[in-house]
Amino acid sequence: MKTNGHEDVIEVTDLRRVYGGGFEAVRGITFSVGRGELFALLGTNGAGKTSTVELLEGLAPPSAGRVRVLGHDPYEERPAVRPRIGVMLQEGGFPSELTVAETVRMWAGCTSGARSTEEALEMVGLARRAGVRVKQLSGGEKRRLDLALALLGRPEVLFLDEPTTGLDAEGRRATWELVRELRDGGTTVLLTTHYLEEAEGLAERLAILHEGRIAATGTPAEVTASQPSRIAFDLPDGYFLGDLPPLAELGVTDHETAGRTVRLRTNELQRTATRLLLWAERARVELGGLDIRSASLEEAFLQIAREASGRSDASESAGSAGTVETTARTRKGAAV
Repeated sequence: MKTNGHEDVIEVTDLRRVYGGGFEAVRGITFSVGRGELFALLGTNGAGKTSTVELLEGLAPPSAGRVRVLGHDPYEERPAVRPRIGVMLQEGGFPSELTVAETVRMWAGCTSGARSTEEALEMVGLARRAGVRVKQLSGGEKRRLDLALALLGRPEVLFLDEPTTGLDAEGRRATWELVRELRDGGTTVLLTTHYLEEAEGLAERLAILHEGRIAATGTPAEVTASQPSRIAFDLPDGYFLGDLPPLAELGVTDHETAGRTVRLRTNELQRTATRLLLWAERARVELGGLDIRSASLEEAFLQIAREASGRSDASESAGSAGTVETTARTRKGAAV
């Protein structure tokens, strides 16, 4: 099977994960990731991202459905998969008294075909911290050490679970550049992140999870295109909203005003912006504070989550959602 012309190295079909007590964290999701592709899983806390990634990493068997990584079941055929993947968990655990270099060497001893300690630390910008004890590292430096260990075995598939949490802006961008280089070198990357800018800038495709289901999927551009663009400006003195051409003729789907500021929403940004600017030119007026922009991934994400929540609420009102989920959701320690 192929995705965007690439052989699929991750295949997920009707995947489900149910925890003790009946809480269904992953509710029948299907997607695939092609070789050399960077795919992002997005979602609010509790959406099922980590539960899904743990199944892909072979840390637990699925409750139902099918998972294949590099053509193998990552849980049942772990020896065939583990040497070919790299895993960066949300939070790593290192012996605090070991130095950074000692930690990498220890990990390398359990890794087939490991990079040298020097190469691994250089890749993540920790070469100068090689002799520092792990307990003395900052939170961001520990995340970079996590990444170094994930890259030790030159993985074909790399799982990154919130890789830039705790990093400053410079550290995040350095990590993004490294991930791009790995992808360009043929590494397949599956990323979970709360930084929507990160997903928008890195991912070729993405899926938005909500309450264990995929609410939207596609390229970042395709997902954002599902939401209206925005135009905001200040009306010139002496002009009112009614002086503009009819909003429907401009392609406006919604609008709001605040004092003299007008905000328009449209699914035809070029048409609306062109006609608005032509009107301003003919009227010989200036639209102060003019701001024209497409929807951001953040706006699309929030709207999709709201719409998915609305569908869930309607379903529950109709009695289609069981009480087991509601009860299980309150159970302390239910990991999603």
